Amino acid sequence: MPEPSRELTTHGVGPWPGEWPEGEQYDPELLANGDSRNVIDRYRYWTMEAIVADLDARRHPFHVAIENWQHDMNIGSIVRSANAFLADRVHIIGRRRWNRRGAMVTDRYQHVVHHPDVEAFAAWARAEGIPIVAVDNVGEAVPVDRAELPERCVLLFGQEGPGLSGEALAAASSHIEITQYGSTRSINASAAAAVVMYEWCRRYA
Repeated sequence: MPEPSRELTTHGVGPWPGEWPEGEQYDPELLANGDSRNVIDRYRYWTMEAIVADLDARRHPFHVAIENWQHDMNIGSIVRSANAFLADRVHIIGRRRWNRRGAMVTDRYQHVVHHPDVEAFAAWARAEGIPIVAVDNVGEAVPVDRAELPERCVLLFGQEGPGLSGEALAAASSHIEITQYGSTRSINASAAAAVVMYEWCRRYA
């Protein structure tokens, strides 16, 4: 494969040099004009549909769920991390609308589904036979590095500040937390989500 031109932007590549590669995954417009998207080199010049199809064939069996009662701006960042760690799905519980700015368009490649409330979300999890793992530093939560973390599960995160609702905590089959060493009681919700997703990948990916 020829080395693509780097003239477009520091984050992308320019038009494909020389004879175009063959394959249905390639987008003629991107080959002709360059690809400035924030994608790994494997997916340069691919259509969005081809990228999603390839990701779908390799997705990990963990899901991510987020309560959305206060239009938390961290949700976009959590979606971005879910894409980076190749989660199966992201579940938004509560308000359907969420701030996509932090996702940096990764929601185009990540399946995002909506549940109107915790009851509906819990019903989905029961029907699928997927345990809910609540992530919040409350009660007798077990530190994530020592906790039992099922390979097939849904990691449930609360909002910045209030954390998970009582209903969400009650719906979970286990509770985990992230060990901290400083003075603050909690860390940023999107940072916490990334830590737990990485721990899952460290064990299973």
